This record gives sequence, C-alpha cells and structure tokens, in this order.
Amino acid sequence: MNKSELIDSIADGANLSKADAKRALEAFLDSTGSALKKGDKVALVGFGTFSVSKRNARKGRNPQTGKEINIPAKNVVKFKAGSELSDKVK
Repeated sequence: MNKSELIDSIADGANLSKADAKRALEAFLDSTGSALKKGDKVALVGFGTFSVSKRNARKGRNPQTGKEINIPAKNVVKFKAGSELSDKVK
C-alpha cells in the first residue's frame, strides 16, 4: 500500500473526504517526526511505538574496493509493533 492508497483507505474508513484524510495523515506524520526529532517516543496503544536510537560510529568496508571506511554516528528511527497489530498479521 502506498501513500495515496492509504489516504483512500482512511477516507473510506472514517467517512472523510480524500483531502481531509490527506491533511490528517500529513499532520500525523509531521507530529510524529517532530516528536522523534526532540527525542520523544510516540506510543500508539495496540499499534506500536516509534522511538529514536543512537547508532555509534563504526568502521566498515567498501564492498567494491575492500578499503576500510569510517561510518559516522547517527540517530535511527525504530518501530516496535504492538500486540494488536502483531495479532492481525498472524
């Protein structure tokens, strides 16, 4: 499912116009991104939890040349599925 299909599904499920569903989805994505940028967790009971984890700097290898490279530290987004979502997928 891509973004436009998700918007269509939200519009049908919530009896909204596609424009309202798109604005709602974009507001959710913006709010989630802002919270994660601040270092907060976003927990949706039954769906899952979004969080940020720090990945330390490390050494790696260029697969083409075999030369060792430095990979810088960075923050990565993690998602842990909730029990209701996991049960639906089974």
